[in-house]
Amino acid sequence: MTLREDGYRQRLIDPVIDRDLGVFGAVSVEGPKWCGKTWTCLNHAQSVYYVMDPEGDFSHRRLALLDPQTALEGDHPRLIDEWQEAPLLWDAVRFQIDRGRQRGLYLLTGSTKPREHATAHSGTGRIVRRRMRPMSLVESGDSTGAASLRNLLDGGKLTPALSRMTLDDVLRVICRGGWPGSLDLDLPEAIVLARSYIDHLAESDISEVDDVSRNHYKVRAFLGSLARHTSVPVQIPTLRRDMSALETTATDATIRAYMDALRKLYVLEEIPAWGSHLRSREPLKATPKRLLADPSLAVASLGATPDRLKADLNTLGFLFESLCLRDLLVIGDAIDASVHHYRDGNGLEADAILNLPDNRWAGVEIKLGFNEVETAAASLTRLSKKVEGDGRPAPSALIVITGVGGLMETRSDGIHVVPIDQLGP
Repeated sequence: MTLREDGYRQRLIDPVIDRDLGVFGAVSVEGPKWCGKTWTCLNHAQSVYYVMDPEGDFSHRRLALLDPQTALEGDHPRLIDEWQEAPLLWDAVRFQIDRGRQRGLYLLTGSTKPREHATAHSGTGRIVRRRMRPMSLVESGDSTGAASLRNLLDGGKLTPALSRMTLDDVLRVICRGGWPGSLDLDLPEAIVLARSYIDHLAESDISEVDDVSRNHYKVRAFLGSLARHTSVPVQIPTLRRDMSALETTATDATIRAYMDALRKLYVLEEIPAWGSHLRSREPLKATPKRLLADPSLAVASLGATPDRLKADLNTLGFLFESLCLRDLLVIGDAIDASVHHYRDGNGLEADAILNLPDNRWAGVEIKLGFNEVETAAASLTRLSKKVEGDGRPAPSALIVITGVGGLMETRSDGIHVVPIDQLGP
């Protein structure tokens, strides 16, 4: 028996945690606030210590700061929730693992990265870090998961099936987001919660993470600029100029500081460029794609609504790509695949590249409408020829992810068409 909460929805990270507990002394599950870290770790824990329990004027935190060892006493695996609020707990866990030489002793959760030099040791070989994100559509029940990325990378084919995703469905899952607490809410209520998240982020969290007071109006302008360039390899001067157009001034150094704070809060995702190791004669664009941890946060930062997005399909297309990238990141972690993007100096690009440790890879194009599949397929074919010409192996799969309607199938040219409501691990 574990401390699993009633109503818990299985997450793709669950089997990863099970595996890690059999290999390491502790597993640290890290991600943005409200993404479900605590409930997931309770699903594996036999006891728990809530560092930020407010009872007794936060006596748990004060006790952990005074004597970290007391927080570690309990049945294993023992969950230490929000450990970064008493950073010495990390070193106490590491020491206990060394002392007992056992596996699967502790689970740690963290919503912010600890201050620099807050811990004495990295925990290498004892504690493994795992990133957790808001729910993918297959976790929230909005995707059947019939199109297994693992199967496609292994050379499998798709069984044809019709997508049931409508434009209104796409708008709903983007605006609602993947927050576990939003899944059972009506869409207007879920939108209010996402806006509240942005309020807290701009007014307090981004300043508290490193004790640097920040102007919340400028932070909101920055988040809006980031949202307007979601899923795009945008450079810092572009974000600065965009903020200036809204009569909000910020230096490049200020924007870098904002980005660093958002990274510490696990709210900023950066999809690195792929291909710098290729023997290509063409220059490659190395700027990462940047997006907020969930598309609902971008919607909230823009002050958008489903009706406004329906009238602005260009913006909706970028938000849909953000949704798909979130799901690819979640699924990629589950199948041990990293996510990159590709763009060269001649304009050839791929929205995402899935890369496996054994050097197998898949190219992915993301299109809101099924009517864009041919264009996406042609681009993926050019990418495959270009990469093979640069001395890399042929792709294990070429995939077009679609949003509204259409047919899931493996085409005669071998390219897989995957509606987002079919995507799975």
